[in-house]
Amino acid sequence: MLRIEDLQLAAALAQAPSLSAAARALNVTPPALSMRLRKLEAMLDVSLAVRTARRLSLTPEGERFAREAATLLAGLEALPQSFQRNDRRLTGTLRIAAPFGYGRQRIAPMLARFARLHPSLGLQLDLRETPWPDRHDSDVVIHIGTVRDSSWVARTLAFNERWLCASPAYLRTHGTPSEPRELLKHCCISIRENEEDVTLWHFHRPSAKAAGKAKVDDAARRQKPRETVRIVPSYTSNDGTVAREWAEQGLGLVLRSEWDAAESIARGTLVRVLPDWALDSAPVTALVPTRQGRTARVQALLQFLEESLGKLPAQRR
Repeated sequence: MLRIEDLQLAAALAQAPSLSAAARALNVTPPALSMRLRKLEAMLDVSLAVRTARRLSLTPEGERFAREAATLLAGLEALPQSFQRNDRRLTGTLRIAAPFGYGRQRIAPMLARFARLHPSLGLQLDLRETPWPDRHDSDVVIHIGTVRDSSWVARTLAFNERWLCASPAYLRTHGTPSEPRELLKHCCISIRENEEDVTLWHFHRPSAKAAGKAKVDDAARRQKPRETVRIVPSYTSNDGTVAREWAEQGLGLVLRSEWDAAESIARGTLVRVLPDWALDSAPVTALVPTRQGRTARVQALLQFLEESLGKLPAQRR
């Protein structure tokens, strides 16, 4: 007969890159975990995982079992809340993962307000360089940018454009580019936060409706609707705040999210460059594991974040 420990084992194996990492997540030794895995495979009469010295990968049967296990565990976790009293008090613990900058400046203050509304609820906030897909053990992952994994349910919390910016002092010294290709003559600041190709900048002409203009140069838009530039960065950092501050100090042009650059632009330490050209947006998204078994506390948090971000001025979301 399957036990809860077997379900937890399967869920941990799906989230961990190695047997040792899964053992740490379950607070057991690797030999003990390996023995439990062999017993589970013998009981099911299937191979669930392929183990090597450094990696662990699930077989198709293992992936299916892990998905079913995660669903059952979520259902068990949600069961007590189905018997909640009429006061709708939220209990238990919510695990949230978010990017360093956005998590620190936006999510953490919101969670503080959410905690005051629900004093019986525990919160865990894990700030990471790449919260997605690192933290598959989280209840909610806050992600900025395109989501490329359809196994989790995505909910857009706020729209977020990406702006090309520079300091007024830099532009006075080096001139203001009027076309994307002119960036090749400028100092550019690159932010390497993940494995994406961050030196390839894609520009396109927004439509008249998207740009909020009554009239757009249609001939120019038809001539060059899109333009891609491969920049050669003069400065590189894995921290977006550092890159923005470098730009404010006149080191070069930087590509930043609207939520991070808006206050600098309002202060005048940065100005937008090539405002008639748009870049791919990076919406703020909440990711949750499955539609099944979503707990009342997760639903309450998603609604709270959506409403809180909706109350911010558009340029600060």
